Amino acid sequence: MPSVLVVEDDANLRLALEDNLRDEGYEVAVAATVAQATKALATAFDVIVLDLMLPDGDGYSLCRALRAKGHGGRVLMLTARTLEDDVVKGFEAGADDYLAKPYRLRELLARVAALVRRAPSVAPPPTLSLAPFTVDVSRRTVSGPKGELELTRKEFDLLVCLLQAGDRVLTRDEILDRVWGADVVVDSHTVDNFISALKKKLAAPKAAFELKTVRGVGFRLIR
Repeated sequence: MPSVLVVEDDANLRLALEDNLRDEGYEVAVAATVAQATKALATAFDVIVLDLMLPDGDGYSLCRALRAKGHGGRVLMLTARTLEDDVVKGFEAGADDYLAKPYRLRELLARVAALVRRAPSVAPPPTLSLAPFTVDVSRRTVSGPKGELELTRKEFDLLVCLLQAGDRVLTRDEILDRVWGADVVVDSHTVDNFISALKKKLAAPKAAFELKTVRGVGFRLIR
């Protein structure tokens, strides 16, 4: 399933893009700030839909930074700036496409689809940090101060799912779709049981994260 990161500070636009991209069959993560996007980009994405003006920075700088780190995902910049110099600046920063606001949804979806076709096959980074633990995606292991943890396959997949969501709250249905599969019928309370098991296994005196239950919504991994 192709993956898309939406970096947009306008909550309404961000939610609309997230919903429509999911409806098109993409795996979607979202961020509202440069800081949130930087955390999310610890994971590779096929396409990044990037707003130019963000509360704590700008899309130009973020795009340059991810290119400097060798991120190969395609970047579609969204902006109200349409002067030639702004467009050129975006491409010089490493963008692959540029769409002016207000945009037509069908055009945006078509451009994302075109970028997915052009995007190189991406894989998660070899390791993800969850201090004091290290998550090795390729080896499917989690190592901590006392050695390697014994996680089941679903526990590991659930942990990576939460890590990839950044600071965003995931509903039980979202977790079920991503970890168990959209076509698999599983009681939603199964997620609660696996979250509880993960909390016990990841308990550590100096943990720099919290696996939080958001009442009435779902779960969130705070780092």
